[in-house]
This record gives sequence, structure tokens and C-alpha cells, in this order.
Amino acid sequence: MTLSRKPPFAVPSATESIRILPLGGLGEIGLNMMVVEYRDKILIIDCGLMFPESNMMGIDYAIPDVIALADRGSDIVGLILTHGHEDHIGAVPFLLERLGNPPVFGTPLTLGLLQGKLEEHDLEKQPDLRLIDPAVRLPLPPFEVEFFRAAHSIVDGVGLAIRTPAGLVVHTGDFKLDPSPLDGQGTDLERLRQLGDEGTLLLFSDSTNVESPGHTPSEREVGKMFAEIFPRCRGWIMVAAFASNIHRIQQAIDAARANNRRILITGRSMQMVCRVGRELGYLHFPDHALIGLDDLGSLPRDRVFIITTGSQGEFRSVLTRVALGEHRQLRLEKGDVVILSSKFIPGNEKSIHHTINNLFRRGAEVYYQTIHPVHVSGHAGRDDLLEVISLVRPRFFVPVHGEYRHLVQHARLAGKAGLAPENTLVIENGQPLTVSWEGCRLEESVHSGRTLVDGKGVGDLGFDQLRDRRQLAHHGMVVVQIVLEAGGTRILNGPQFHTRGFIPQEEKEYYDLAGEVIRDLLAEGNADFIDDRDLLREEIRRRLQRFFNRTLQKRPMVLPLVLEK
Repeated sequence: MTLSRKPPFAVPSATESIRILPLGGLGEIGLNMMVVEYRDKILIIDCGLMFPESNMMGIDYAIPDVIALADRGSDIVGLILTHGHEDHIGAVPFLLERLGNPPVFGTPLTLGLLQGKLEEHDLEKQPDLRLIDPAVRLPLPPFEVEFFRAAHSIVDGVGLAIRTPAGLVVHTGDFKLDPSPLDGQGTDLERLRQLGDEGTLLLFSDSTNVESPGHTPSEREVGKMFAEIFPRCRGWIMVAAFASNIHRIQQAIDAARANNRRILITGRSMQMVCRVGRELGYLHFPDHALIGLDDLGSLPRDRVFIITTGSQGEFRSVLTRVALGEHRQLRLEKGDVVILSSKFIPGNEKSIHHTINNLFRRGAEVYYQTIHPVHVSGHAGRDDLLEVISLVRPRFFVPVHGEYRHLVQHARLAGKAGLAPENTLVIENGQPLTVSWEGCRLEESVHSGRTLVDGKGVGDLGFDQLRDRRQLAHHGMVVVQIVLEAGGTRILNGPQFHTRGFIPQEEKEYYDLAGEVIRDLLAEGNADFIDDRDLLREEIRRRLQRFFNRTLQKRPMVLPLVLEK
């Protein structure tokens, strides 16, 4: 189908404006979610999660806090997903009902991956998932959305051209300018040039790799490295990669088959993505090439190829268990090769290095990013980002998808493309921005942030509880129990101390002194303690924390149990 190039809003009114509200992805990596609003109608772009940072002890995920959209479900005309990565679709199962169950639009692979996640959640209403055709414009009044191909580290990615009565908004999604994409679906630079010719009011562009000079290499470079490594190997070959990187998986499988190796797919997410990818025609290999774990013993080691996840050293992942020698069926031997074909995500370096060390201990030869070119990024480098800004030539520019330093560097880069500094805006989550052809203005910030997912609890755990977890992890816990005379302060039993992660109870000297702190408190005869036992517990906690800090320079969590008899 040939697109009509005539925009539906031929002459945007200078007095019309749109309101932009980022709810995630600005000032951080992950959690991407952008709201575009025109006259009380809302279009949402992406709804992603963030994997826990090192200080989020025990947390499974963080998702955007959408309280700013409370009671506005009827105003949301649609949720558009640019691609299938977790940081763009992962929060949908948690937030879809809170957003009023709007229709969700995406390409086949994006919705295929989302469907698998939705089936794991007990949603009250069947989600309304709608496939998009990048060749056809999508009317969502008062918006009209045109899609253009965006090459990335996952197939089926798109960027957006959103037409509004106020003007054209372009959102790149995550992208790279791959000069020779494996599927022939490169980022559509010609269409970006045409959108620039049409006149773009506002450009959002991915900032993730703004600190990387030059151009991002083609994904084919990794395939060339696989083709060099595989023929030299005489044992198992195990490749750990992100499950969503279907092109990476395909190149590894092609190299394995070219070297007469059978394929073992292991790891829950890897198995799911490979199944969906094959069903949708994005991943190609015959059934007879596959083996299961039970087949390993019947094949020579030089006939086996294993593709799995765990390249970030994730706790209990297949690769981590193999590295520790704890996997019952996958046991590495001298001569085996392990390839970590992914980026070291900041914050994961320690666990990745620990995994690599353990793989070497198992006797394997390990290839990884810092010493071998076994990974290329899916994000555009500085020269690529500059080219896109120069093609689109927006009136206003907002860098997105990055930590604050990335946004600042991207804004400065826009100046090299001729954008005036006052037309480039570095904003963060919760900062509304109103834009028209006449100008733009920042509004008062609204509530935004992160909702924590802990097991089945969504938002049940707050940052006060995280602080308690950190205190327990760093300083341990002391439980002190006393039994008082009913209605009085005379001690009938105790104080008894019980500790976890703190100095052992055998260190009697400290606990004798701590007991004296409690006895001195009760000897003060404070009448408030008799009437309010909660006040007494709080005062015991405060004085013991001060005692342990003064004598041991430690700050354990203190839990007083005050009983009466």
C-alpha cells in the first residue's frame, strides 16, 4: 500500500498546543513511558519496567508510577509500543487495568512477546491488542500515527510520526543506523528526511549511546566473529545473549549449523522468545536441528551448541548455575567455549565478572565484550544521532531514554545540527511541557516516580521498607524482649536479646550493658511509659540504637518486644 504524503493537518494552527508528560525513561535507563496530550485526549508511548538497582534489595521490578493519570482512563485513546524490549513493554501487565484498559498497538513480534507476559497475569478483562501495519497510518483522533522502521537489537521495531492539530511529533524509539541489517529493515532515513521537509514541531530521540563516538557497527560484525570462533572449538559452545536479540540468536545458530552442531535452547525466556520468533517467521532453523538436555550424553561435545540467557550474571540463571557447577545436566569441561554476547549493563559488572571467573575455573575458554568483539550495540552512536537530528530538523527537541548526563550531552549535540539552545529542552520524569509553533513552556512538575514490584505485591513496598532492608543487610538486627508488671515498669523477666547478622549473643558484656540502658530508662519512672507502651518501645529502640552506635559504631535494626504479666 502506498502512503499518501499529504498530512491531515495541512497548516497546524500556531495557537494550538500539545502537552508532553514523561512518566519514565528521562533521567534513567529503562522504565520508558511518554504521554502526549491534546485537549484532554491522551496517547501513551511505551510502558516499560526497570530491573532492580543494587540498592533495591529483594525487588523484582520497578514500574512507572502513573498516579498522574488516575481517573483518566477514558481519555486514553491508545498505548503504542515501539518494540518488544522489557524496558518498553514490561510494565503493561501491571499497569494496563490502572490505565483503563486502552487498546494496545504494536508490531507482530512486540505483541507476541507481550501476549506471553499477559498470560502470566490474572487480568480481569481481556486485553485489546491490535496489530499495526507500518505501511498504514493509524487514526486515533485527535491523533494520527504513522510508523517507520527503526533498526535495533530486536526485530520489528518502529519509530512514530504523530500528527496533531498543533503539529507533527516524531519519536525515534530505540534505534541504530545499521548499514547492512540482517533482515533488510534498516532505520528509514528517507522517511525521516521527508518528515523534516514536512515540518516537524517536536522530536524525541533515543539518547542511550550519545557518549559513544562515531557510528554503531552493524550486527553482522558479531556474525563474522562467530564464524571465526566456532570452527576452532573442540568442545561445547555455549552462547549467552539477551533472549530478545533474535538476530544475534539467528547468527549464532547459523554458525552452529555451519559447523555441524545440534542446538540446545535453554533458559525460560530464551525458549519463549525462540518459540514466538519461529512462529512469526523471524527465526529460522529446522526441528531436527534441536536437541534436549537428555540428548547431551549421546552426542560428542564438538557436535553440541547451547544458547541461553544469564549474560548479566543474574542470580540462578542457567549460565550462573553452570559457572558455579550447580547445574545438574550442564557440566563444563576443559576445551569448552562460552561466549557472553551482550553488553555489560552498568551496575551488573561485579556479578558478570564473578560469573566469568567461575567459568574459567570450570576449565572453559570465555569470550566477552571487553577483550573480544562479540557484541555490538543496538543504539545509535553520536554521529548517527547527529544525522537523525539533521534530517528531521525539528523546531523543538527533547532528548529521551537516558540518564541525565545522556540527555544533557544529546542536547548539546543538537546544537551542532543547528538547533538553538532555547529550543532544546532537557526535562525529567514528571515535568510537563507545553509545545506549540509559537513556543514552549514548562509547567509545574507533577507526581512521578517508581512503583516497586515485590513478588505478587505491586506498590505494597515503599522506600521506607527498602531502607529497612538495607539497614538489615548492612548492620543486622537485634530483638530485645522484656516482661513488665501489668500497668507498671517493674521488670518481671528479661531483658533477653536475640540477634541476626549482628554480634553474637555470647558477647555477654555488650548485652549486659544494653540491659542496663533499658533498666535505667524504666527507673526514670516516666508516667507516659505506663500509659503508652508504644512510646516505651520507641524509646527503648532509640536508646539502644544510640548505645550500639556509640560502643560498636554499628546501627542494627532494633525491635523491642514489651509484654505484660
